[in-house]
Amino acid sequence: MKPPAFTYHRPATVEEALATLDRVGPDGKVLAGGQSLVPVLNMRLAAPGHLVDINRLTALSYIRAGNGSVRVGALARHADVGRSPAALPLMRQATAHVAHPAIRNRGTTVGSLVHADPAAELPAVLSLVDGSVSLASTGGVRTVAAAEFFTGPLESAVRPGELAVEATFPVPPPGTRSAWLEVSRRRGDYAVCGVGVLVTLDPGGRVTRARACYISVGPTPIVVDLTDAAPDWDAAGRLAAAAVDPGDDVHATAAYRRHLVRVLTARACAMAVADD
Repeated sequence: MKPPAFTYHRPATVEEALATLDRVGPDGKVLAGGQSLVPVLNMRLAAPGHLVDINRLTALSYIRAGNGSVRVGALARHADVGRSPAALPLMRQATAHVAHPAIRNRGTTVGSLVHADPAAELPAVLSLVDGSVSLASTGGVRTVAAAEFFTGPLESAVRPGELAVEATFPVPPPGTRSAWLEVSRRRGDYAVCGVGVLVTLDPGGRVTRARACYISVGPTPIVVDLTDAAPDWDAAGRLAAAAVDPGDDVHATAAYRRHLVRVLTARACAMAVADD
């Protein structure tokens, strides 16, 4: 399979990239890691007239911690995030489940957020920590919270002419522990169901807050507050299962996905609090 014809642009600066995106408008697509975009092009599911390759913008390949958050630039690869001491533990835990090593070595975290696949791990992490994405254009920069950024399956708040330059992941409160679990048909496949959890403990070990986010059970990441059920994690699993509304598809029934939500929630919360 081959993609439809397009005009290729390779800007050397962010300013040049933004000018190009402004000029081509809705007919342009950004190429960073390409691990989602290239298959979409090859299958003729998209046919942009212009492809804007940002791989020369190496200043956007950073992962930085400070001021209560972790900031990830547009060219930071999954593999770099997965082994960065600056990344949140949940970011590293989730990134380990992203596809295969070859894809993690090339794919970008911010690119995954923009692609907004409901089965992708990093959109769920951003949603769970109440993060945001910075979108730059020739008119300036705007920041969109995760709750408004993911608008539907494979749909995000990025407008024509905009470049997602950075994602911000706030650091959870002190005493917070995390875990990520998912089930897929084969290692590296899209998850049938996945869950990331954050459980906050006070100095005496009492749970003060518990939240979870789910992938592959809705059109966008689904965040559920489990605090009222904690520390009865079986009850937390039942609460989460009642809060989601998955559908049937060729991979799993809605009933099986709801079952996985219940079981994985209980397991992930128990893992998080047991992690020393």
